[in-house]
Amino acid sequence: MNTLGRRFLDDSREFLLADYFPKLERCLERVSDDDVWWRPNGWSNSIGNLLLHLNGSTRMWILAVAGGGVVERDRQREFDERVPIPRAELLGTLRATLREVDAVLARLDPEALLERRIRDDDEVTVLWAIAHAVEHFSMHTGQIILLAKLRAGEAFDLEE
Repeated sequence: MNTLGRRFLDDSREFLLADYFPKLERCLERVSDDDVWWRPNGWSNSIGNLLLHLNGSTRMWILAVAGGGVVERDRQREFDERVPIPRAELLGTLRATLREVDAVLARLDPEALLERRIRDDDEVTVLWAIAHAVEHFSMHTGQIILLAKLRAGEAFDLEE
């Protein structure tokens, strides 16, 4: 379990910090602060709302559930925010969260992956919490890529 568990933790760190986050950075280089808060319709999210949500969700699943920390979160506010926050600030906040996440995953004992943890009225394994956080981050990264490409109005390379 230690070898497999360590590999899972290291791969999770790699996905979040070396794959998904750099793609978000490249997307936000191609759009304006106004574009970050554009939404195609009233029931869709903006890039800004998705970044706030990724920050809140990742903090909850990895820092709180997997890491055992305390995280204050207002999930609905992540989607309701309409006051434009500059993209540099959004990225800076998410970058800081991912540094904390990286530290938690780096020091987590692989044996802890099968431990059950309480989240609200539910109970999940640490492995489930981390896997969910990574797949959730991936899903919203894809949405942000699509929105950025729509707003940029041109093709751009995410692998630069």
